[in-house]
Amino acid sequence: MTEPTALPFDPIERAALLWTKSWGDARRMRLATSVMRAQQILIARYDEVLREYGLTFARFEALVLLKFSSTGALPMKIIGDRLQVHATSVTNTVDRLAAAGLVDRRKNPRDGRGVLAVITDRGREVVENAAAALTAIDFALLDLTDDQVDQVSAVLTDLRAANGDFRGSDSE
Repeated sequence: MTEPTALPFDPIERAALLWTKSWGDARRMRLATSVMRAQQILIARYDEVLREYGLTFARFEALVLLKFSSTGALPMKIIGDRLQVHATSVTNTVDRLAAAGLVDRRKNPRDGRGVLAVITDRGREVVENAAAALTAIDFALLDLTDDQVDQVSAVLTDLRAANGDFRGSDSE
């Protein structure tokens, strides 16, 4: 990955100052913009690490979901629901994983119209190695303490819950 050229100032802080002059309180704009920029930074770093395994972060997530399923297989709709992505994205992701030999597509025996994505032995090997690589870089969060990670996670969980991202407990 090409390292971004560090600006001599924080552009989000600069935008917040200008926002305040034009529209008032910039706290929420600053947070929203910071979250979006942090997401861009993290995804770029994850994709860089995962490239060695022929994966993007989206494909890695799908493989992890299949690995964690009790049978190693899930209907496409369930994959979309769990990853919270559109059906077209699931199809594209599974197609690419299948082309790489990491997933097989099979008819769902419970529903003749449905399709299951099934992780292959090669897919299990790749996801194990990719997970180890992401863990080795601490998911690019090395500069945060465990307490900071817990605090940010809690705040973002509250935000997600308040916006209907999930219902019930995390054990469901």
